[in-house]
Amino acid sequence: MSDNLQRMLQLVGEVFDTKNDPGQISVSEEDRERLYAIHPATLTEYVEGDGPVAWLMGIPTTTAIMQQFINGDITEKQLLSNTPTGVKYEALYLGSASILPEYQRKGLAKKLAMEAINKIRQDNPIKALFTWSFSDAGHALSEALAKTANLPIYERKVSKALPEQK
Repeated sequence: MSDNLQRMLQLVGEVFDTKNDPGQISVSEEDRERLYAIHPATLTEYVEGDGPVAWLMGIPTTTAIMQQFINGDITEKQLLSNTPTGVKYEALYLGSASILPEYQRKGLAKKLAMEAINKIRQDNPIKALFTWSFSDAGHALSEALAKTANLPIYERKVSKALPEQK
């Protein structure tokens, strides 16, 4: 395993703590297959040197599912599993953005996210963005993306994870 990959995995674990929150997407092989079935631009990475230095995840979905998520009625995993495939999406969840420290504050996350947003918008009539920020930097990035994309942004305010619902 490359040094960059090990560092990225450690960073994701520290920031998102997915091991202790079963409601979050862990980006397992099964999750990746589901994400790619929704749209090929859901996962983006930037590789430099011996591996990835940036990972981004965004999920296009319906406005009804967006509303359920921002209201705290469903978990992030349920957002992914409830999103139908083969339909036109009106909303885009700005999920995780993980950037190695030495690559932060250089515009890389915004550049990669806008590329993904534009690819998804080529195929879908996206009318809104939504997010669940884990940091001030994540919140600021989401706001900047909404402004650049000229779309409204909605934020999930639920701070405590929901128990996984069946």
